[in-house]
Amino acid sequence: MINYTPFWETLKNSQETTYSLINRHHISSATLDKLRKNKPMNTTTINDLCRILQCRIQDIAVYVPSETDQPL
Repeated sequence: MINYTPFWETLKNSQETTYSLINRHHISSATLDKLRKNKPMNTTTINDLCRILQCRIQDIAVYVPSETDQPL
């Protein structure tokens, strides 16, 4: 499972807020909700967040093995 917990710490340590992501950078509130709920995210959106926050992908997401992962 992809977990977006690192995103919230990265955001907290940045000069950005959820308000600025929505209003200045046009990140939708639905996208922020997906991040909160660890829902699937488009890689283009992850790329945008990395550019906005000037960080690496590891600062946005981490893979955590889960029993609920879809079988391959």
